Amino acid sequence: MSEKINTGTKGEDLAAAFLTDNGFEILRRNYRFRRCEIDIIARKENWILFVEVKTRSYAYYGYPEEFVDGQQANRIFQAAEEFVYSINWHGNIRFDIISVMLGRHPEIVHFEDAIN
Repeated sequence: MSEKINTGTKGEDLAAAFLTDNGFEILRRNYRFRRCEIDIIARKENWILFVEVKTRSYAYYGYPEEFVDGQQANRIFQAAEEFVYSINWHGNIRFDIISVMLGRHPEIVHFEDAIN
C-alpha cells in the first residue's frame, strides 16, 4: 500500500471514530457512484452527513481542508444525490469536511456545512 493511501486510510479511520464518538452512526465508507466517491456517510437523528476527509502528515503546503476544490465538490454532490435517491431519504442533508493532521497527537477539526 502506498504511503498516500495509508495516510488517507488512517485519516478516514480517525474521522469515523470521531463521528461515532459524537453520536453519529456510520452508514457507509468510501461510497462510490460512477467516478464519484464520498469518504463517509453518517447519520444522526434526522440528518445525513456527506463527509469529505482530508488528511495530511504536515502542513507544509497548507491545511487539509484547503484541498477540496469545486470539481471534487461537484462529484460529491452527484454521489450524494444518488445515495439520497437510493434510500428514499426525506430528511436533512449536510456536506462536511473533516480535516485530519497526523502526527504524534493527531488533530481533528470538523467543518460543518463546509461544501456548498
